[in-house]
Amino acid sequence: MSEEARTSGEAAASEGGPVPSGPTSGAGDATPLLRVRGVRKAFGENVVLDGIDLDVRPHQVIALIGASGSGKSTLLRTINLLEEVDDGDIWLDGEDICDPRVDANAVRARMGMVFQSYNLFGHLRVVENVALAQRLVHKVAREEAEARALAVLERVGLAHKARAFPDELSGGQQQRVAIARAIVSSPRLLLLDEVTSALDPELVGEVLELLTELRAEGRTMLIATHEMAFAREVADEVCFLHEGRIHEQGPAAQVLTDPHQPRTREFLRRMLAH
Repeated sequence: MSEEARTSGEAAASEGGPVPSGPTSGAGDATPLLRVRGVRKAFGENVVLDGIDLDVRPHQVIALIGASGSGKSTLLRTINLLEEVDDGDIWLDGEDICDPRVDANAVRARMGMVFQSYNLFGHLRVVENVALAQRLVHKVAREEAEARALAVLERVGLAHKARAFPDELSGGQQQRVAIARAIVSSPRLLLLDEVTSALDPELVGEVLELLTELRAEGRTMLIATHEMAFAREVADEVCFLHEGRIHEQGPAAQVLTDPHQPRTREFLRRMLAH
């Protein structure tokens, strides 16, 4: 694979396509933006997802919680078509994106994904990292792409770092750049995979504050997280995953303070003990 093709694919996995912006109170909209039905994924004999059903409605925030290995990251990667499902279906805006005839990069262009480890390109300046998918995936001219990138960097408080290289930034700043890259095209859906797990504790707050602001803007987000207080504050619903299945799903306050399932209670007790 050529360097440009690899870069284009990774950029497409991180950034989404255009959608009318502006917050609304549409978490209760009747038609799901994302529908996941019976999704199963195994790596060899290890079943990682074992029949996942999930709806995400426009402007809704759902937090995925569960122990390491419960399937949270793999679920996000299957939704973003970075992993192929073994069985089941996924619909985005009513389109079956598991259909083998679907253009995976075109689907990814309607989503934004933020990874645990930033996935910034070290040889590119911050503004170039944010503008890259605009140019390669959406075919936006360089000047316009960089103008959009500068605007979103201003939005996340990093316009003054636009000409820096990633290794000149703190971990929290790098993750905010990764989020800026994911939101620059106002994606239909944001997928966030443990975006604070690689950060020093003192840097976690700045990233969570930004996600809280995005929630207030009405962004649709599916977030894998181990930050229970953040999940309770930001999420409309919480899904507890255990051994590749959703064992409990409901309003964040209910699941996190009065869970119905014994496994959920056990997991939360362990989290509180740390």
